[in-house]
Amino acid sequence: TLMRVISGVQPKARGRIRFDGEDIDRLPAHARVARGIAQVPEARQVFAPMTVEDNLKLGGYRRHAQDRDALARVYGLFPVLKERRASAAGNLSGGQQQMLAIARALMSDPRLLLLDEPSMGLAPVLVDQILDAVVALRKSGVTILLVEQNVTAALAIADRAYVIETGRIVLAGDSAALAGDPRVKEAYLGL
Repeated sequence: TLMRVISGVQPKARGRIRFDGEDIDRLPAHARVARGIAQVPEARQVFAPMTVEDNLKLGGYRRHAQDRDALARVYGLFPVLKERRASAAGNLSGGQQQMLAIARALMSDPRLLLLDEPSMGLAPVLVDQILDAVVALRKSGVTILLVEQNVTAALAIADRAYVIETGRIVLAGDSAALAGDPRVKEAYLGL
């Protein structure tokens, strides 16, 4: 819900949404994309009958999808997408579809990337590839808000963490500190 509200897909119930010092809570979703916010929804939601490359071009429609530099960047991050660029997105594996969903969002050149459960339903080797890409994106300067069921992996790659229960932040802090917090260990890490 939080990500849907930030991206403008769902209206907020109360409060304010500020991005880069500006109130954006009344802006439509497409205007938020233009300001640098992109969301990768839970369950991938690729356009199955379209090719991989057409999905990517659709993600970059606000910045002229023909931009070969943008395509080169996402193909560099996920080489399998370049290999499969002429394939229908629906013929990709679950992990490849997740890579495509992330790459499609990156085509808009976001400053804030909202990632909703990127590891859900993926084999461990694919989870590692996705999380490696998240780390690379973070190092490149993209701010990432990650909602992730794999708490151990999320805490290992995040700078800060927030534990939200029923819409309220109940714990917040440095990821390493939260990983060692007995409340987090017991409730979320099963330790």
